[in-house]
Amino acid sequence: MPNSNAKINCNHRGGREASRRELVSRSLQSAQHCLEDQDFGTAYAHYLLVLNLAPELKTSVKETFQFTLFKWAEELDSLSRIQDLFNCYEQALELYPNDEVICNSMGEHLFRMGFRDEAAGYFHKAVKLNPDFADAKENFYRVANWLVERWHFIMLNDTKRNLTYLKAIENAVCSGCKSVLDIGTGTGILSMFAKKAGASFVYACELSKTMYELACDVVAANNMESEIKLLHLKSLDIEIPKHIPERVSLVVTETVDAGLFGEGIVESLIHAWEHLLLQPK
Repeated sequence: MPNSNAKINCNHRGGREASRRELVSRSLQSAQHCLEDQDFGTAYAHYLLVLNLAPELKTSVKETFQFTLFKWAEELDSLSRIQDLFNCYEQALELYPNDEVICNSMGEHLFRMGFRDEAAGYFHKAVKLNPDFADAKENFYRVANWLVERWHFIMLNDTKRNLTYLKAIENAVCSGCKSVLDIGTGTGILSMFAKKAGASFVYACELSKTMYELACDVVAANNMESEIKLLHLKSLDIEIPKHIPERVSLVVTETVDAGLFGEGIVESLIHAWEHLLLQPK
């Protein structure tokens, strides 16, 4: 009897496998026919079924799937079916999470719709996945020109200003301020000043996703990624101990230009003093 049951189970598994292969084969054929008829939506649905049933085919159908996705996305865009378009890309990125071409295409749609910060994130990911991907690099630089204010470059090249900040931070750290919070870190320059000055704990927050990711790259390039904790948050949203373990002894910021009012810096500094900064005894 045990041998008989094992044989039945084996036959059952074999039958299911044969059914799966048959369904995959028919879906691939249907997808091809739909592409020939330029029915990209149905073809996309067939490829989703194939890739979910047969993940082993991801490599062999990748280029055709990409073509189908992009054509269907163009149709959805023209019909203003924006949520359906985003859903398709989310499905595609679940199947191919490290595909730079799909990431770049998603970024292009977001950029055209005005979601520049989100687009920059996808372009940045595409470039990190493939540093030689020319289209993604061009797109990332283009969107960065929209998102990175020109005054960042002026400030970074203002040697006198930077040395003044460096000296002030060194003096504060030497006088006993060993934990530092950098509000609106931008490129992360003040956080790195604080760490080089000898601060034991350095935290930095940045609301812009583009600038946050840029800061991550800059800090990593200076081999400080394990010494500076970067937070993609507004300072008002920082919670203790959820984001930082305790109140800090020094708050630094360099958001002092036209952003004085636009970035709510006064409110942020008051909040930091009351909530995140150690009170003097």
